[in-house]
Amino acid sequence: MNIRGTRIALFTGAYNHIADGVSLTLNRLVFFLAGQGAIVRVFAPTVPDPPLKHMGTLIPVRSISAPGRPEYRVSLGLSGDAFDSLTDFDPDLFHIATPDLLGLAALKHANRTGRPAVASYHTHFASYLRYYRLGILEPAVWSYLRWFYRQCRHVYVPTASMIEVLERNGISGNLRLWPRGVESQLFNPVRRSVQWREARSIAPDDIVIAFVSRLVTEKGLDVVINVIRGLDAHGVSHRLVIVGDGPERERLRSALPNAIFEGHRTGHDLAAAYASSDIFLFPSDTETFGNVTLEALSSGLPAVVANATGSNALVQDGFNGFLATPRDAGDFLEKTAMLVLDPDLRSRMSVNARQSAESYDWEMVLGRMTSYYSEL
Repeated sequence: MNIRGTRIALFTGAYNHIADGVSLTLNRLVFFLAGQGAIVRVFAPTVPDPPLKHMGTLIPVRSISAPGRPEYRVSLGLSGDAFDSLTDFDPDLFHIATPDLLGLAALKHANRTGRPAVASYHTHFASYLRYYRLGILEPAVWSYLRWFYRQCRHVYVPTASMIEVLERNGISGNLRLWPRGVESQLFNPVRRSVQWREARSIAPDDIVIAFVSRLVTEKGLDVVINVIRGLDAHGVSHRLVIVGDGPERERLRSALPNAIFEGHRTGHDLAAAYASSDIFLFPSDTETFGNVTLEALSSGLPAVVANATGSNALVQDGFNGFLATPRDAGDFLEKTAMLVLDPDLRSRMSVNARQSAESYDWEMVLGRMTSYYSEL
């Protein structure tokens, strides 16, 4: 579909101030759209020395640090220079990635100007509440999301299981499937490195369990701790590699003193960490998709993940990994131990993992978005 010359305004709460799955996906989308001849302006919070080199033209918006999570920014809507930039740009299409104050201001401006607004669903907000003892707010959150997304022409959702969750909560009629992709040439079993393992004193016959994530409570860190302690208690030999950073890093260091902490990694460093491991453990049950799970599968790692939205769209139980009961450390422990102790099972699932990931080609995934835009 031809979108050359189309002016697209993208509004997001995360673009370059933190290198998470949302930021990386949206940067890739902007790069792709520019290559198709679209004219894109991104409205998002930023910081003086952002960790991510962003794609396209970024219009900064006012923001504050998130309470209790200073690495995240909370947008304060559109005002001053950002509003003037939006007015001058006069977009043909508004794409809202976060239904926050910035997203709300964008939606109102789209309605005033009679331009179509679409949204992409990146964060399963309601599922986060229980980790911060805010479950009482869940009905209000769903009420707001129903009101917000009802006004969007399309809502792009990464998995069929996430669509089912939204539909059960009264959001339906305008949902479109938009999965994520993977760089299959980068995240590839051929990246396995003897040198990488030797540099970390990992023996050739050591079975390495990888956990790749932002180190925050809602990613299932307590389950990770209990699984590793359980393996130790049962005498199941293994090594644990943790890739990522975040506010819970020191708590993890204290709880798992024998783990190898790699910190935040990208590109070839990240690909080597995946491929040089043997099993992927990811207990998070707050994912809308699970970029890291797809990267792990593409790298040939059988995955033990939560049987929850996002993850259960990528992992077929017993084929390329195991689905475990969310937050049930005993179930995660049993299935992880099976993979550690059974080399034939691990080898078979490794082949299946790579094959299952090869269908998630970025060009095809991003091309779907231009088709959706063209409908409008």
